[in-house]
Amino acid sequence: SNPILPVAIVMERLALNNQWQRYRWEAQGVLPELSEEKQPRILVKDESRLQLLFPGHRISLHPSEAENYYLNLSAPTPKVFVMWRLEDEIAAPVVVTVSYGEAARMMDSNEQVDGVAMPPDIADWVGDFVNRYYKPQPKTKIRRRDPLHEK
Repeated sequence: SNPILPVAIVMERLALNNQWQRYRWEAQGVLPELSEEKQPRILVKDESRLQLLFPGHRISLHPSEAENYYLNLSAPTPKVFVMWRLEDEIAAPVVVTVSYGEAARMMDSNEQVDGVAMPPDIADWVGDFVNRYYKPQPKTKIRRRDPLHEK
């Protein structure tokens, strides 16, 4: 069975001074899930900003993604990636991952994906998994094919 970590996502809508776009949504943070509540709730609401907490999400780790977790943890600022979609003018998180590869595949499919700084407790949890499942591939010498020097 794959390890699962329950999390809540903070999404933020900022008002813009722009005639074509009134506001912009983006993921702001990922927190450990602390309650059984499943409905989004307002954290901040004023004329320029709306922050909503979306509980009920999960980060699931898979051995086949261990190299992508390793690459993420090796970056200067490891990230949690949140894929979200607009639903009734609210940016609702759909998928939460710590895999570079999974995030890239979602972006390649034209999904909206934001990266937020990975909290240390999540980094420790992912690091334990990487230590258990990531096995670096041995480096092999690549031999270039040169048609001018072949017999």
